[in-house]
Amino acid sequence: MGSEKITEDITTTAPAKDAPALVKKIGRTTYIVRVHFSKTSKETMSDKLKRMPKNEI
Repeated sequence: MGSEKITEDITTTAPAKDAPALVKKIGRTTYIVRVHFSKTSKETMSDKLKRMPKNEI
């Protein structure tokens, strides 16, 4: 990773039909990450965060 410049995370608002995006610049490369959630899921975000470490063990 050496001398790469990492900027702060910036959350942007996208048009209503699109999910919000997280924009991250590392050096001269810009990464755009979109997040979406299933509307049919019965698991809450809290449940998911608790389950993930258990699966890693």
